[in-house]
Amino acid sequence: MEASTSAIRELYPEVEPYATGTLRVSGPHTLYYEQVGNPSGKPVVVLHGGPGGGVEPYYRRFFDPEVYRVVLLDQRGAGKSTPHANLEKNTTWDLVADIELLREHLGIDKWVVFGGSWGATLSLAYSETHPTRVKALILRGVFALRRSELLFFYQEGASWMFPDAWEHYLAPIPEPERGDLMSAYHRRLTGDDEEVKRKCAIAWSVWEMATSRLYVDPDYIARAADDVEFALAFARIECHYFVNAGFFKKDGQLIEDAHKLSEIPGVIVQGRYDMVCPMKTAWDLHKNWSKAELKIIPDAGHSMKEPGIQTALLNACDKFRDL
Repeated sequence: MEASTSAIRELYPEVEPYATGTLRVSGPHTLYYEQVGNPSGKPVVVLHGGPGGGVEPYYRRFFDPEVYRVVLLDQRGAGKSTPHANLEKNTTWDLVADIELLREHLGIDKWVVFGGSWGATLSLAYSETHPTRVKALILRGVFALRRSELLFFYQEGASWMFPDAWEHYLAPIPEPERGDLMSAYHRRLTGDDEEVKRKCAIAWSVWEMATSRLYVDPDYIARAADDVEFALAFARIECHYFVNAGFFKKDGQLIEDAHKLSEIPGVIVQGRYDMVCPMKTAWDLHKNWSKAELKIIPDAGHSMKEPGIQTALLNACDKFRDL
C-alpha cells in the first residue's frame, strides 16, 4: 500500500491542444475546454482543483499522448471560463451536469476520470451520479468536503503545523470574528469593498499554497500573492462552496455513497503528510470502495508536483491505458 519512490518518473513531453472550444451551460456561464493527445485515443477527463483553480498546462503531461484523448475543462468561474470568479448558479451539481453535457457534446461514451483535491471531490460526485459513464477513476489528495476536513484546514489543525503561515491567514480577520474564519472570509470575499476582497483573496490563497508541499515551494506562494485574478477566483469560489457544505445533501455523502463505485476500478494517490487533505479521507474512501487501490506516498504532502505523487499518478494513468 505504501508506494516506493525509488524510481522517480518524469512527465510526458509538453504538448499543445489539437482542439479548443467553449460550451454554453446554465446561468451566465460559458466553459472553456481543450483536447490534447490522440483524437482517436482512450478518453480521459481532467478535473482541476479549487474549486476555482483552473487548468494548468502541465496537467496535460500525465498522459501518454499516443494513447489518450485528454479533455481538460475550466469549471464555472475558473481559468478561461466566463464570467470570471462568478458565483451565480455555481454548485457541485451544476459542475456535475456540465461534465456530462461536455461528454455528450464531444461524442464520448465512457471515459477515465482524473482529479486531485477538489478535483477528486468532483470526480467522486460525478462518478457516483453517472457510474455507467466512468471506465476508471484516478484520484489524488482526496477531499470529501466533510465539515471535519474543512475545520482542520481552515479553523484549527493544520495551523499547528504551519503557525508562521497561519498568522498571515488570520491577519485580515479581526479577533472577534475568528471563531468562524470561513464565514468571516466569505463576508469579505463577497462584499463590495474591492480592496478588502483582493487582500482576503490573496491571504486565503497563500495559506493553501504555503501548506501544499512537504517542502514549501516559494513559486506556489508567489503565484497566489502576485496573480490577483487567480487568487480572486480561487478564494471566492472555494469559500462559496465551503460555507455551503459543498451543496451536498448531508455531511459525508461522498464516502457514504462510495458503494455506487463498486464496478469502477480506481487508484487513490495520497501523500502521507498531506496537510490540506489529510490521509484519513483517502483511507475512509478506500475502505468503502472495493475496487480502489490506495497508494500512500511516504515522503509527500498534497501537491501533484511532488516527485512521489507525480510518479504514482503517471503509473496510474499507464495502468488504465488498455481499458
